[in-house]
Amino acid sequence: MNVSIVGSGYVGTTVAACLADLGHVVTAIDIDEDVVAAVTDGETPIHEPGLDELVAEHGGDRLRATTDYDVVPETDLTMLALPTPSNDDGSIDLRFMEAGAESVGEALAEAEGGDDDPHVVVTKSTVIPGTTEDRLAAAIAAAGVERGEDFLVASNPEFQREGSAVADFLNPDKLVFGTDDDRALAALRDLYAPLRDAADAEVPVVETGIPEAEMIKYANNGFLAAKVSLINDIGNVCKEFGVDAYEVADAIGLDDRIGERFLRSGVGFGGSCFPKDVGAIISAARERGYDPAVLSAAVELNDAQPERLLGLLDEHVDVRGERVAVLGLAFKPGTDDIRNTRAVPVIEGLQARGAEVVAYDPVATENMRERFPDVEYAESAAAALDGAHGAVVVTDWDEFAALDEEFDAMAEPVVVDGRHVVERRDGITYEGLTW
Repeated sequence: MNVSIVGSGYVGTTVAACLADLGHVVTAIDIDEDVVAAVTDGETPIHEPGLDELVAEHGGDRLRATTDYDVVPETDLTMLALPTPSNDDGSIDLRFMEAGAESVGEALAEAEGGDDDPHVVVTKSTVIPGTTEDRLAAAIAAAGVERGEDFLVASNPEFQREGSAVADFLNPDKLVFGTDDDRALAALRDLYAPLRDAADAEVPVVETGIPEAEMIKYANNGFLAAKVSLINDIGNVCKEFGVDAYEVADAIGLDDRIGERFLRSGVGFGGSCFPKDVGAIISAARERGYDPAVLSAAVELNDAQPERLLGLLDEHVDVRGERVAVLGLAFKPGTDDIRNTRAVPVIEGLQARGAEVVAYDPVATENMRERFPDVEYAESAAAALDGAHGAVVVTDWDEFAALDEEFDAMAEPVVVDGRHVVERRDGITYEGLTW
């Protein structure tokens, strides 16, 4: 198929590269000329394992990039993979999605002749139920094109985790096709046919309505966020009793009603999805008169975990005027994404205490430097620990598990581990957040 994808962020770039790898011809549309040039030259604009190789192989060939929407009518299907950030009240900001939809509509309206089949426009980004039909379809139609005759709409939410997005796309747990039109459904089936043939196992496909597909993504992320906060809550209780929460989690994970995944208690979740999506669905529910208590509690507990981490540090050292190492800045290993990373409130808390913060991350330093230009950034974990009066582990990079003699260079070897990655050892004062 010939596919256009509007937006070349984490989702758009990964989807574009993976679809090209499946044999489709894909054109990425983005307003950022540097991103367009990078993709054209076979370079990825983001850090994601496995993505560099795909973009290098297909960039400039089956994977193309442009700032021009004129390519839209030449493609069979367009995906909207634009940002859906949060407003101050947690509600979803649709400016970018609506602008992209309007541009798609204008490109379709300006096209002369062409295929008689209506163009399929698919919402890939996470949006509140009803958005695709009520807001995005209207934005497309505003250019003078008619839904059903000139264009069709569908929802195809993504379930890709940063750090494993390529693998998640190529071997998904499920595919969700939301549409009320058989023609759009047929297009989605054709789009993913090569993936279903190539996947390591049979891929379940959910064919449903558009608002149901939109809600499935929120339900998915809401459930997982609540599970993370629940195990953190249990972990906090374990800590009060001197119980190792990880031994408890190993045991309860054997119950197939609970499962072993997402039971790593610690400093909390971050990233572009869980905080934003949970906040958006809470806000949308409250607008309709319902307060989702469990989801609200999940957010509240998650927001409190960084301060619990710092509270444990306070028990061992007065950090005012002292050097404190922050190990890990990305919201999770395998990515350079710092959106909603727990490192931000940790650094803010240390600065409020008067500490001299020195931070290290294998790949996310430059992104965090824009957020905290006054923080010292080390070239290695060893350099960050050298002379420090305390250290906090915020991201569970594998290299932190290998630290040993590096702790001997600390002025005061106090280590508070928020991710259960550092081994307790002689010579350091060690505190695990929930163990």
